[in-house]
Amino acid sequence: MSISYKDYYEILGVSRTATADEIKKTYRRLARQCHPDVCKDKDAENRFKEIGEAYEVLSDPQKRQKYDSLGAGWKEGQEFRPPPGWEGFQEESYGAPGGGFRYSFGEGEGGVFSDFFESLFGGEFRAAGQFAGGRRGQDHEAEITISLKEAYFGVKKSISLHAPETDRHGRVIRKDKIFNISIQPGTTDGTKLRLAGHGGKGAGKAGPGDLYLRIHVAPDPVFKLDGRDLYTELLLAPWEAALGCKVTAETMDGDVKINIPEGTQNGKKLRLKGKGMPSHGQKPAGDLYVEIKIAIPEHLSEKERELFNELSKVSRFRPRKGS
Repeated sequence: MSISYKDYYEILGVSRTATADEIKKTYRRLARQCHPDVCKDKDAENRFKEIGEAYEVLSDPQKRQKYDSLGAGWKEGQEFRPPPGWEGFQEESYGAPGGGFRYSFGEGEGGVFSDFFESLFGGEFRAAGQFAGGRRGQDHEAEITISLKEAYFGVKKSISLHAPETDRHGRVIRKDKIFNISIQPGTTDGTKLRLAGHGGKGAGKAGPGDLYLRIHVAPDPVFKLDGRDLYTELLLAPWEAALGCKVTAETMDGDVKINIPEGTQNGKKLRLKGKGMPSHGQKPAGDLYVEIKIAIPEHLSEKERELFNELSKVSRFRPRKGS
């Protein structure tokens, strides 16, 4: 059977000396561009699978080394026959556990490789839990957005995802699936939630892959989330900052009284320990940082104007040098 050589470096548009990070970034960019749900070109799905196959080889150090040993003289589309010594490659085990190829953006079913790939690596290769009895299904990834309140207190949600499936003709189709998920209190932005067995369908006797939900926390009008810490602002009148006072500050789980020291400056941050995102596991709770903002009255009564004028005459405070 005639097999065409595939130049995986050319498919991804990277040099043969590209680093693993460069390959990963390029793949992610191309995967977004060519995703069949995004790109409406008739060849989008084939292009998507092609770059996935290229990444499958170039992202794995052992497979890349094997591929590079063919030399750089081949041209894409040129007729190819595996060199002697490749027949036993499928008996090797390569790739770190859990490090197999993953469509990282909710991509298609995947797992359909070219004859060129199969001729080099075998259709029954082992990687990331894939064994000679079949190939484990691909891991999929999707994204969901929750509110800061839901992230702080935790929430149970039913979500609908547009998930890829393979029909009886081997074609990739997409159907809506309902998932019931539990998000624990203190979940931070970027956390991944694993739904075991809800990824791509496995080949042969191998099991399905997993579905990973990457959680994004939506911006909140009062609090800013940074890691496990929260930030908020507190407005003070000039005399409150100058004289010091006790005021009420808002936190995620209720109001608290805080002491404002005398002479507090604009922009000063007061730390409320443990008032950030709740702890879970071995991680400590985050902190809440209250940033002071001194508010200046826009409209003064006659009495207020009189008092400010008097203050300007008697005060020795000079915020600018030479004034």
